[in-house]
Amino acid sequence: MTTKKIISVAVTGNQTTLKQHPGLPCTPKQIADACIESAKAGAAIAHIHVRYEDGRPSMELDHYREVVDRIRSSSTDVLINLTTGPGQRFVPSADEPSVAAPGTTLMHPLRRVEHILALKPDICSLDLNTMWSGSAVVINTPTNVKIMAEAIYEAGTKPELEVFDSGDINLALALLKEGVLKSPPLFQIVTGIQYGFAGTPESLFYARSLLPPDAQWAAFGIGRMAFPMVAQAYLLGGHVRVGLEDAVNIRKGQLAASNAQMVEKAARILDDLGAEIASVDEARAILGLKK
Repeated sequence: MTTKKIISVAVTGNQTTLKQHPGLPCTPKQIADACIESAKAGAAIAHIHVRYEDGRPSMELDHYREVVDRIRSSSTDVLINLTTGPGQRFVPSADEPSVAAPGTTLMHPLRRVEHILALKPDICSLDLNTMWSGSAVVINTPTNVKIMAEAIYEAGTKPELEVFDSGDINLALALLKEGVLKSPPLFQIVTGIQYGFAGTPESLFYARSLLPPDAQWAAFGIGRMAFPMVAQAYLLGGHVRVGLEDAVNIRKGQLAASNAQMVEKAARILDDLGAEIASVDEARAILGLKK
């Protein structure tokens, strides 16, 4: 097990609300500043969603562009990981399930990667899950995943394969065998989402056992399992992720002051367990990314 471990920070996501955390980054400046502060605290990768100023999730290219430009023009180096998750939700109408109800965002897969082709980040997420989520069905068909993967590679970006259950990993293995996905792959194991992998050591051990031998992987937990999963991922050989996308508390009953504070705590946990925190250059080498 390599002792150099990568910390990713997911600074805002699209599910956490301002009601849950009034300091949630929403404007492009706030999101970029959160990424930069987190990088100074030890994060080598910043996973980025964008929002409107009032907190609503956004897919606006201008929002992504401003965040990326602000980070790239700063004096702080961090690997940029843009989401491609928005645009995958279908809400069935109560009276006619085949008709989309309000809240549906399902769209053509190429629309979901427009910002990747335009901004060419180091990494971007590629969701492999089709599952029930709240009041919506998240839909990522193998065909759509293939279309998105082709566009991501065309941009020179490495896909981070987000897997929520064992079937997602099996889909990834099939796409690797077909050559749609390139080796060595990068997986992000999501735990704690209802109807997906539970946030337990047993679930994470099982998920890791399904990965190909050459895979780099990380894992994270939702809510109260965010920091326990930092320790568990490291003990099983993986990298880690924290941030306000995944949890809002730094400890039970206490809101995190910032994403950077969450990164500092993750780094402290890793250090206590004997790990070394990977620098940006080391993370780039571990993941095989070009500078």
